[in-house]
Amino acid sequence: MKSIKVSLKGNSYNIIAGSGVLVKLGGQLKKLKIGADAYIITNAYLKSKFGRILERSLRDFGFSLRFKLVPDAEKSKSLAQAARILADITAYDQKKKIFIVAFGGGVIGDLAGFTASIYRRGTPYIQVPTTLLAQVDSSIGGKTAVDLDQGKNLAGTFYQPRLVLSDIDLLKSLPRKQLVSALAEVIKYAVIKDPRLFVYLEKNMDRILAKNSGCLEFIVARCAHIKADIVSRDEKEALGLRTILNFGHTLGHAIEAAGSFNIYNHGEAVGLGMLCSCGISRSLGLLSQRDFERIEVLIRRAGLPRAIKGVNFNKIISSHYHDKKFIGAKNKFVLVKKIGQAMIKENIPLELINEALRERF
Repeated sequence: MKSIKVSLKGNSYNIIAGSGVLVKLGGQLKKLKIGADAYIITNAYLKSKFGRILERSLRDFGFSLRFKLVPDAEKSKSLAQAARILADITAYDQKKKIFIVAFGGGVIGDLAGFTASIYRRGTPYIQVPTTLLAQVDSSIGGKTAVDLDQGKNLAGTFYQPRLVLSDIDLLKSLPRKQLVSALAEVIKYAVIKDPRLFVYLEKNMDRILAKNSGCLEFIVARCAHIKADIVSRDEKEALGLRTILNFGHTLGHAIEAAGSFNIYNHGEAVGLGMLCSCGISRSLGLLSQRDFERIEVLIRRAGLPRAIKGVNFNKIISSHYHDKKFIGAKNKFVLVKKIGQAMIKENIPLELINEALRERF
């Protein structure tokens, strides 16, 4: 079991990662003293498969609990779903000291965090991520959001959890498609910050895809450490340090939105977005052809798509204008100088964006 600290003024918390740590959740929560009544947001599958372990862990330490089930789909990240949860939690919150538990992947984590941030102007919550994507990325850092019709994550807040508990054993039941999707974010961390992690992925991709416990624990802990360090230094992107975590997301989110969130999942879209950003980086003379090819090969070996199919080109361009990193009429892209070193560049010409996108069609 590894413990990694996110050091923030007044909002510090630990990330605990390891095999079999779900049974220790009750003891960890007792130490935090955040409440007595757990409101657990999850989906039907996770409740049926792991609900008893979670319930036993909490009840053994005197916690009461209530499960709130939401559909396991991106459409759950909506203002309408958040409103339904708020109505239910208000009915439940009678003479109780509640805290919220996000027990699921990125969708549930975002939805639960967003709800926690606005209920009673802030209710304590914890993240228990059940997917690799959530364990390495979305559960850490306090970004919460729901989607709007115009784009992904357009309504959101910064609101830190009080604990992130990542049980590697939960990943063993992941469908291959979800595992592959998450590897886009793992590759992202390697490309922007850690060349040694990149080499590790090159050497161990087959074992990772086979869900080797040691490999999974290593990449979860390593990615969590990288993100914790960046978030600790730039919690709300005020210094620009945290912006590099958006590598691949500007066009990735646009690809998701242009496909109505049905054609590509988040990781697949981010993988395509990373390739586009690398294409722009290469066109600007920042990234060598050799590093570009290494990144593309690793994305292929992870099982991620390298070509965009079934999504309209013009819709992607239109959707990318809704990216939150736009400043007035200026866009902002995370580009790559070499594996392990990223940079932020504003006002990328539209022709370069078009060129990088068309290379993927």
